[in-house]
Amino acid sequence: MKLDTLKYGFDRTTMPIDPLADYWSPNVSEDISRQDWAMTQVRSQVDLKAWQGFTSDLPRDPYVNQRWKRMGWLAIDDQDGVKALGPCPMAQGGAFNDAESMADRLRYYEPLQEAFLQRPDVRAFVRAWARLWAIRPNEPILFQINGVRGETALDPLQGQGIHADGCKALSIMVLTRENVTGGRNQLYADKAGTRRLADITLAPGDVLHLRDDRLFHSVDTITAEEPSASFERFIIIINSRFVDPFQNRILRRHFPDALLYNPGR
Repeated sequence: MKLDTLKYGFDRTTMPIDPLADYWSPNVSEDISRQDWAMTQVRSQVDLKAWQGFTSDLPRDPYVNQRWKRMGWLAIDDQDGVKALGPCPMAQGGAFNDAESMADRLRYYEPLQEAFLQRPDVRAFVRAWARLWAIRPNEPILFQINGVRGETALDPLQGQGIHADGCKALSIMVLTRENVTGGRNQLYADKAGTRRLADITLAPGDVLHLRDDRLFHSVDTITAEEPSASFERFIIIINSRFVDPFQNRILRRHFPDALLYNPGR
């Protein structure tokens, strides 16, 4: 009864429903806790076709052949909103990234389009993701859109092989997968790849969450399903709580007030 709700000093029947409460299916948190990874999908939460449209004008990656990419640094503010932190290069130490073209280098990319960042479903996705991983206000979140196009077989990781990204919270969402054979996401318990935990083919709208500091991951070679046509595979990568000292030094330099991971705490 309505009178029962008033004993708490407010009317519960008129309280707004939390729009993020059911964003992820209940098994996602359970799977992450049990096995350090989970697979889910967000096709009912985002306008996937609209998101796919933002892959059309991605600039070429200046460090990697046959890859296109934009990225941005975001954070949750004190009002649970999403804010852009501004420019900062991506930095991965050689302990996390073995690729000669990327390891121990500062990499600069064009920013994410403002029209994309202002979309309500993009902002809801970032907020729900931060809540899933208990990311705190003002903790830097790296949001990337990248992918490959081509006609001949290629390594989408461009030499990274089995690796970790140098963070605690990492999720991968497939945006487009057209005329593709391969491109399977593989999870391992060790960097040598002797203990494979999962072999997953993500369709557009699928999301793979993983504890990057506990698992290693890779993607196998992509080839064209129909050899006479080109292929493409574009993804979103979102991660935070960096354990890579190199990246954290660069973050502190560009965002002096940001909340960074401190293993001593």
